Amino acid sequence: MTTEDGPFHDCELDPEAILGTHTFEDVLFTDDTETPVNVLTGETPAHSQATVEEAKAFAASIDSGTPQIALPASVESQVETQSKPYTAAAFFHFKATGSLKRHRAYHAAHNSDTFTVDFEADYESGELTITVEQAGEF
Repeated sequence: MTTEDGPFHDCELDPEAILGTHTFEDVLFTDDTETPVNVLTGETPAHSQATVEEAKAFAASIDSGTPQIALPASVESQVETQSKPYTAAAFFHFKATGSLKRHRAYHAAHNSDTFTVDFEADYESGELTITVEQAGEF
């Protein structure tokens, strides 16, 4: 199978760009994720109070067929939408991996029988580690 007709045919990155183990720092929701503070009371609004366990449970509850992780929501979105300080996304989401190119490459690998893709989400440090290994010919 060539790259032209394989799982990476629509990707800007070659499979070699994601093979191996890559760690993305400070990308996950943690207990230190920034939350808004009411300037009059000095308190964080109830909608922005959350624990890592709640965020992990929320991400795990998403039934999409692709494992989800909890990413921090921006303070602006928390204020504007009165939402929680986290959001769920696919483990290879561009906000976690740093680029749409990597997002597409990890997605292709995850959906392919040619690769095995594992990830570890460390919510204490905020690090996401993704490991991609070749399981067949591409």
